[in-house]
Amino acid sequence: MWEENANPSVRWGQLLVLAALTAFVGAMWGMERATVPLIARQDFGIASAAVTLSFVVGFGLTKTFANLGAGALMDRIGRKRVLVMGWIAGIPVPLLIIWAPSWGWIVGANLLLGVNQGLCWTATILMMMDVVNGERRGFATGLNEFAGYGGVAVLTLATGFLAAEYAPRPQPFILGIVIAGVGLAASVLLVRDTVVRTEEGAAPSFRSTFVDSVRDHTLLSLGQAGLVTKINDATVWGLLPLALDARGFDVARVGVVAAIFPLVWGVSQLGAGILSDYLGRKPLILAGMVLQSTGMWVLATAGGAITPWIAGVSILGLGAAAVYPTLIAAVGDRAHPLRRASAIGIYRSYRDSGFIAGALVAGVLADAFGFRWAFFAVGVISLLSALGVGVWMVEAGGRRGPLRAFRDSP
Repeated sequence: MWEENANPSVRWGQLLVLAALTAFVGAMWGMERATVPLIARQDFGIASAAVTLSFVVGFGLTKTFANLGAGALMDRIGRKRVLVMGWIAGIPVPLLIIWAPSWGWIVGANLLLGVNQGLCWTATILMMMDVVNGERRGFATGLNEFAGYGGVAVLTLATGFLAAEYAPRPQPFILGIVIAGVGLAASVLLVRDTVVRTEEGAAPSFRSTFVDSVRDHTLLSLGQAGLVTKINDATVWGLLPLALDARGFDVARVGVVAAIFPLVWGVSQLGAGILSDYLGRKPLILAGMVLQSTGMWVLATAGGAITPWIAGVSILGLGAAAVYPTLIAAVGDRAHPLRRASAIGIYRSYRDSGFIAGALVAGVLADAFGFRWAFFAVGVISLLSALGVGVWMVEAGGRRGPLRAFRDSP
């Protein structure tokens, strides 16, 4: 069995430190969500949505592989070292965007941002799961995502107002320089590494863990739901500022609408994670995918008034909140304790490949048919994903609360 740290003060202290660090990780991503699509159009004259979303493709590509590598590395060298490596990769990101003489520099900065997000966020979520009981895994993932997406929302809003007051760069990205420096220092000085020990046999190989992620119908359904959630996120990240700009909204209002999505997403995740510990994972995942589909369709029908746009991103945020921590907790429920980092890293690599798929699908559809049809098509994909979860996913342990039937061995 997994031996827990017996000192609750150390456990809760580290939980709060890791939650704060996750907020900083999210803030690094948030500094781009209202600004980079506008930089493409205003600074570099890029009119194509598909070309603009190339920075999302680069981000998703490196984040996918960083997640995969992070899981395997953490099982070998520990969580803290991977966390520090991620912050080192993030330091050049705001500087490259500030100094970028061409769009290629922005894409390159997002390659590094993907490494930063993949390593740091995977590390913090695994460490937070390490320091709570298996019965509270949903709480740990919910708190992690609540903090991270709170950071995304705050920086999206702040950089939106800075861009409106000054310009899309350099002022918004000065915040990023400070955040990266503080995140690195806090990771080195304040974080204690976590250790998972078991008395029940040897850990399965990374290869067998990877194969299980495809053969196990439940894990496969979780992976596709995570991927589709990221398709939605990539669509909102890349297309929403462009769609609002095309409707004549000023930069400040673009920033407000863009910030509402991660704000609702972030605030709601803490409750969703706790709720999944009591009601089970599957009901929340199903409801969340349906809500995401609905939110996309509201965006598809929104016109020149700001209220429908706010409603659409709010519904979408609630849907993402219902599934995001729940999916990770569900993967953790089925993973061997000595391969939990690998299993979650593999899941996160599948999930974040949705950035690539979303950028390509949304960009091509927007160029060919317009923003409305791009939003509508992505909503259909979300509904199909919900059907996949309904057919394939088997709830581990049934609906019991708290989920005392979940064990740390598969």
